[in-house]
Amino acid sequence: MTYYGSRKVARVAIEMALTDSREQEKEYKQRFAREGIKTAAVDYGGDFISSVGKIIERAIVASKREGVIREVHADEGAVAGATREALSQIMPKAIGLNIGGKIGIARKDDHISVAVFFGVGLLHLDEVAIGLGHRAVQS
Repeated sequence: MTYYGSRKVARVAIEMALTDSREQEKEYKQRFAREGIKTAAVDYGGDFISSVGKIIERAIVASKREGVIREVHADEGAVAGATREALSQIMPKAIGLNIGGKIGIARKDDHISVAVFFGVGLLHLDEVAIGLGHRAVQS
């Protein structure tokens, strides 16, 4: 099945968030670039409540660094909004606990998606959570 638009970009963001290593990130980045999709991924860990702002900031910085977005207010706001949406989906599991995992970002044309894939919990008693946000911006 071939996906176009927001569904394709969302799937790619999830795949980036699920990568196991920097090498796999680079491999996926090159593969998706051949399809015209720009991607970025960044690891994150810490206390959920105090980390929300840092996670959003990391997603924006990684997006700019990897050329997924331009340094314009609308693009930065789109990544911030999509990241916040993704985080709101895992919030019920994560409040008061530590999280650790990866943020995946993907863009094609006017579609931007951010996926967060985190282990949530204490010590080795982790739950797993994934959240996904999407925004449309002018290309």
